[in-house]
Amino acid sequence: MTYQLLAIGLGLAPVALALYLIWQTDKHPLNAIGFNLQRPVFWLSRGFGLAAVIGVPGLALYIGARLLGLSSKIVPAELADYWWVVPILLLAAVKAAVSEEIIVVGYLFDRLGKLGISDRSQLVISATLRGSYHLYQGFAGFIGNFVMGIVFGWAYKKWGRVMPLVFAHFILDAVSFVGYALIGKGLPLP
Repeated sequence: MTYQLLAIGLGLAPVALALYLIWQTDKHPLNAIGFNLQRPVFWLSRGFGLAAVIGVPGLALYIGARLLGLSSKIVPAELADYWWVVPILLLAAVKAAVSEEIIVVGYLFDRLGKLGISDRSQLVISATLRGSYHLYQGFAGFIGNFVMGIVFGWAYKKWGRVMPLVFAHFILDAVSFVGYALIGKGLPLP
């Protein structure tokens, strides 16, 4: 458990660096990218909505891609009999959500905007980056995460806040990490 907690904590170092770099030009980096707990009804409702918009078609895409042989097979982790396994998986979901949304959306959009890159190009660059580091999931993983990047980038541009994105991403990963580990072996996929 200690090693896993350390890995999660150290995995947030790039987030601290991104926030520090934003702080150099904007003395309130959390407010600049909308990573705060203000307006909880707003970010909770938007987060649930985004999770549904991405999660349901994403699951269908995964199942279809598996049946066509276009996606790598997800191998769920065995849930050990330790009390801390599910909390660790949930903390891993928090780390993934915070890391990806702050760096690939909040920080990247901030920097690209300062360079004069158009909003449309920012969306494509961010979505391509998101998709590319999910290529280990196969081509369908790239496509699904690219689409997620476009939707999340659009939402960030519209709302100016990463908090709904972080919450939606957490929901998606929590369901994937814990849910699949619990029921994944029972799915009739090749």
